[in-house]
Amino acid sequence: MMIPCERNREYMQMCWVVPDLEAAIGHWLKTTGAGPFFVMEEFHFTESNYRGTPADIAPSRAAIGQHGDMQIELICPRDDSPGIWTDLVPHGGFGFHHTGLYCEDYDAERAALLDAGHEMAFEGLMLGAKTCYVDTSPTLGFMTELITANPVAEQVFATFRDAAEGWDGSDPIRALG
Repeated sequence: MMIPCERNREYMQMCWVVPDLEAAIGHWLKTTGAGPFFVMEEFHFTESNYRGTPADIAPSRAAIGQHGDMQIELICPRDDSPGIWTDLVPHGGFGFHHTGLYCEDYDAERAALLDAGHEMAFEGLMLGAKTCYVDTSPTLGFMTELITANPVAEQVFATFRDAAEGWDGSDPIRALG
């Protein structure tokens, strides 16, 4: 199968589901020097659906840090609620969950993945911008997150990149917002 050249081929984020957010951040800091990590105690979507049923994202905490050009996202589910986190990693477990694509043409990327036979796991608006998780796990072993390019995301992602550039290791865990 040929992939059209116009498809986005640049993953900008890798995400793991973890049982202990602070411990996972510590491992990334010590092992790779990634960081600093920005922690979100909770985050929500609007106009969202999980596998076709109206629902917000399953309750979780998250942290994002920069490692070179790649964002490292760590998600710690707060409970064993059904949702995209437990679809791939049992509650209390550890595992690779998704890659992220930042999309100039969200609708075309979404359509291409769905047309290839993948299922929509979760879709909604994050701060007013379309975001979804397509279940590419049957073929790739992980989900694929699509993030609509938008000014708010640009600003937040610039915060991560700017903090990592020339970072001296101080203040490794920071609050976002």
